[in-house]
Amino acid sequence: MPLHTIVLVKQVPDTSNISGDVMRPDGTVNRARLPAIFNPEDQAALELALRLKDQYGGLVTALTMGPPNAVNMLRECLYMGADRVILVSDRRFAAADTLATSYALHKAIQHIGDYDLIFGGRQAIDGDTAQVGPQTAEKLGITQFTYTQEVLNLDLKQRTIRAKRAIKNGYEILESPLPVLLTVIKDAARPRPFDVRKLCTYKRAQSKFEIQSYVDESHDLITLDQVLEKARADGLYIETWNIEDIDADVSMCGLAGSPTKVHKVENVILSGSEFKQVPASTEGLNEMIGELMQDHIFG
Repeated sequence: MPLHTIVLVKQVPDTSNISGDVMRPDGTVNRARLPAIFNPEDQAALELALRLKDQYGGLVTALTMGPPNAVNMLRECLYMGADRVILVSDRRFAAADTLATSYALHKAIQHIGDYDLIFGGRQAIDGDTAQVGPQTAEKLGITQFTYTQEVLNLDLKQRTIRAKRAIKNGYEILESPLPVLLTVIKDAARPRPFDVRKLCTYKRAQSKFEIQSYVDESHDLITLDQVLEKARADGLYIETWNIEDIDADVSMCGLAGSPTKVHKVENVILSGSEFKQVPASTEGLNEMIGELMQDHIFG
């Protein structure tokens, strides 16, 4: 049986662009005001999975739980070399904490079926909890390697994996029978560029949400089932699952299944203790550049 690796990926707001313009009065972030990006450590995890595929063959499945627009990130997974991508999306998943998220992911993985390895980023930049991977492994009842830095050996005959795990001031070497879930640090792998041929092919791949929107706006006498059937036949359908598809308990999903509650939100305002006002003139600009060069900050 060929190696099957599942990669857990997430589309996140680009937190490097946070400013006062994207903050709500209650101190929370308005995600709609930030560009969405591929979570960096998840992208490194996908790269590690693709390297194993290059070396040992097999299939790579990218799985995400997120809003309909997370399909853009799944197309990027296809451009990099993933064989299959799955979007788990349902309004009832909204406001999920790590417990509800890991529950939904483990149900989706069980729905996928047989697998050998699961990769995921150590944590997402919009949460920094590092809990979803370990919680998913716990629910699946499989071994977990966290803070994975490098896969040292994969023995498909003996069905074992050996990996290097980053720890403070050093590393550990871990070995376990398959299946194993590994969470990956960003420095573990530099993601490969998109394959141009795959980009040209899969830029037309669509989720059920996108196909439904096309059917709703079309003036042709076509049905959703007809378009879905053609997309599947062409290999351009991005599988789209809801709560019923993965046989999940609604009471354990989204806000209903999230025991985490926000106790308090505080706005932190950073202010400099020293500053110098630069006149809006050529002389003022030249003086500022001179001081920056003198302090070896510029030039």
